[in-house]
Amino acid sequence: MFSRALRSPRAVAPFRAAVARRPAALRTVTTNAASAHAEKADVPDADDKPFQITLSDESFETYELDPPSYTMDVTKKELKQMYYDMVTTRQMEMAADRLYKEKKIRGFCHLSTGQEAVAVGIEHALTKEDDIITAYRCHGFAMMRGGSVRSIIGELLGRREGIAYGKGGSMHMFTKGFYGGNGIVGAQVPVGAGLAFAHKYMGRKNTTVILYGDGASNQGQVFEAFNMAKLWGIPALFGCENNKYGMGTAANRSSALTDYYKRGQYIPGLKVNGMDVLAVKAAVKAAKEWAVSGNGPLVLEYVTYRYGGHSMSDPGTTYRTREEIQRMRSTNDPIAGLKQKIIDWGVCAEDELKGIDKEARKHVNEEVAIAEAMAIPDTTPQILFEDIYVRGTEPQYMRGRTTDEDYYFSK
Repeated sequence: MFSRALRSPRAVAPFRAAVARRPAALRTVTTNAASAHAEKADVPDADDKPFQITLSDESFETYELDPPSYTMDVTKKELKQMYYDMVTTRQMEMAADRLYKEKKIRGFCHLSTGQEAVAVGIEHALTKEDDIITAYRCHGFAMMRGGSVRSIIGELLGRREGIAYGKGGSMHMFTKGFYGGNGIVGAQVPVGAGLAFAHKYMGRKNTTVILYGDGASNQGQVFEAFNMAKLWGIPALFGCENNKYGMGTAANRSSALTDYYKRGQYIPGLKVNGMDVLAVKAAVKAAKEWAVSGNGPLVLEYVTYRYGGHSMSDPGTTYRTREEIQRMRSTNDPIAGLKQKIIDWGVCAEDELKGIDKEARKHVNEEVAIAEAMAIPDTTPQILFEDIYVRGTEPQYMRGRTTDEDYYFSK
């Protein structure tokens, strides 16, 4: 591992630097999930009293940008909540894995096991007035934005009380402030730029976090969105979740430049250790402050790893070794990393963390049972045609159809 992102030796605008050019091989961002530091003696007794931690020197790497602060304030309560959120997300994904193998979930199903720190860290850095939009590995984001476990599992099962009424499935989940869950590779990026433009247009001090995978990073619409966002100074936080593999193709086989945070070219970039929930929170918090201060967009890269295959139909071991997966699980796991820090810092005892684990498992199991008991949608025209057009917004003409064929129903 190497030293922290270089800082400019001369005065510069906040959070920006004229970074000295250096060979790319000289640095890398760690994926060590337990590398932050705190003095145990400085940790207060009260759950809601802040104390300071120091992130690893290898948490960030920057492009035409100063790194975020390597120190941040946290509370015991927040650390335990982050731990609970990540454990709950993983338990939910494991439940989806089981239900798929039992043939209760059909079609596509993309799990984010191993990537929990990205969704949880981002959410803890934002407010509910900010937006998030992502691709099809979206279950954790939907939950963190306020979706219940039962509504997400219910959606996967195709149930009427699912988060999208059982019509969207794994790739199409929405809740307030969360715009999907999008199945077309890279298509969410320009949509996210539009959401961020709305914040600027309305004069709001909010941002939109726009996520896409390393496999989508070469899509033309991604670069078109970059260009527009820069031209208009849109407060957009573009972010590549680099889990090292686009479907079954390693990043270095598909991308001539695998430093995805540099892809904006004329947009500053920030690479962050996506296996450390605290580093993710620090990066996104600083990035939001940058964007809403009128500086325009940023391109982030979250260096992370998925333990499973691209989807449930992919075993995930034909293009990488089992040893690689096991090494990441045993040495870089985001949940185990935060657990180690919580114990080392004296935030709580291991027995209390076991209690949190048990509580998260119990909650997910109860929610899954409720989801399995949900009714399936009725096979009626009312349900088939609902949520397509709001009355009065129907197109006046559609090739091959006439206006008298519009179908209306009573809610």
